Amino acid sequence: MVVEIPRWSNAKIEVSIGEKFNPLKQDCKKGKPRFVRNCFPHKGYIWNYGALPQTWEDPTDLHSETGARGDNDPIDAIEIGEGVAKQGEIKQVKVLDIDDVKKHYPGLLDATRHWFEIYKIPDGKDKNVFAFNGECKDKTYANSIISETHKAWQKLIHAKIPHKTETYNISVENVSVEGSPFKVESELLQVKETHEHVKEEESEGYSGKWYFV
Repeated sequence: MVVEIPRWSNAKIEVSIGEKFNPLKQDCKKGKPRFVRNCFPHKGYIWNYGALPQTWEDPTDLHSETGARGDNDPIDAIEIGEGVAKQGEIKQVKVLDIDDVKKHYPGLLDATRHWFEIYKIPDGKDKNVFAFNGECKDKTYANSIISETHKAWQKLIHAKIPHKTETYNISVENVSVEGSPFKVESELLQVKETHEHVKEEESEGYSGKWYFV
């Protein structure tokens, strides 16, 4: 898992799929950086939040069970270990079964469901509505989704389907995927830091306010 947002932080960091080599960037709206609000009793994100590499939710694919299309991003994942991760950290994770989480982390699933339900309300949006009536699906189901989205990524990275359409535009250059026509030599790769490291609480748009919703 690539850690985008460490636990208890608020900045909405995400993989920039349209930019070369897909760096992590803070999402912006109308030129201003975006933050998730603190919804009582939570502070920021309540777990380490990130993305599973080599997965892709195809926006042209209509899911047979949910009726929803892919969001054109890697699969989102939450890591519930005790440590607070670092942004950009690569963490080895495994899919957990729901009964195990209920047993060893009582209350976490309910808190997670509550967080995802309300976190957009302070920004004037409605509550989120969940598929499957809010039921948490088991390990077998989660692994099937990972497998589906990995196959979609394989098609994308090996040019079996276009990476640029009217619906999406994804940068697919890489240095490690054998057989990919988009692979480039790592010695030719040049990466330049283009952002300034600023403390979250000093960033424009940040607020430590607690919202009661």
